[in-house]
Amino acid sequence: MSDSDRALKPLPTFRTNKEAEDFVDNADLTEYDLSGGRFMRFELRRKDKQINIRMPEDMLDAVKARAKARDIPYQRFIREAIEDALSRP
Repeated sequence: MSDSDRALKPLPTFRTNKEAEDFVDNADLTEYDLSGGRFMRFELRRKDKQINIRMPEDMLDAVKARAKARDIPYQRFIREAIEDALSRP
């Protein structure tokens, strides 16, 4: 059977970034179906300014829950939401 004829394995699901990092470090990714991949943002720019913001507690709880579901810090989630809003006309 040639490489193009073999079935690709589905990509496993990971509960943490550490599990995903360990998998990538040790797996042969050519054996897996990566067609369902999605764009990921990497924060490379230095954060040199700090702000304080007041918001209702229930809104902050919702932000933290969404960030936790994505396995990212809630401040990064807020920053991404601001970046997304600024990228629109």
